[in-house]
Amino acid sequence: QLQPVESGGGLVQNGGSLRLSCTASGRTLEYYTIGWFRQLPGKEREGVACISPRGGRTLYADSVKGRFTISRDNANGTVYLQMNSLKPEDTAVYYCAADRAAYVCLGYVRSSGYDYWGQGTQVTVSS
Repeated sequence: QLQPVESGGGLVQNGGSLRLSCTASGRTLEYYTIGWFRQLPGKEREGVACISPRGGRTLYADSVKGRFTISRDNANGTVYLQMNSLKPEDTAVYYCAADRAAYVCLGYVRSSGYDYWGQGTQVTVSS
């Protein structure tokens, strides 16, 4: 059973940056499509970005295009979400998820459909 683990969340000021990391305990993420998602209490989960297993395809939600960058280092088994120019409305719990299928990161950023989910990391952007 693959278990993604997020890290790197925290408190940052408006306009600041954070880098989130997604790893998997005991296994490599190398062969998995990875997505990043976020959710506020009482609100629907939003797909933020996704990346194909080799990193050749990336997709972003319109709300983060030009500010967030998803990347992966398969040698180290880590997928990153670099978040720049953060805004208070980016405040949420951020999750990473993994799936062996390619279609989950094709055409648009889905908010569901991945098989393996992490526990999330809180990102808070102060105004």
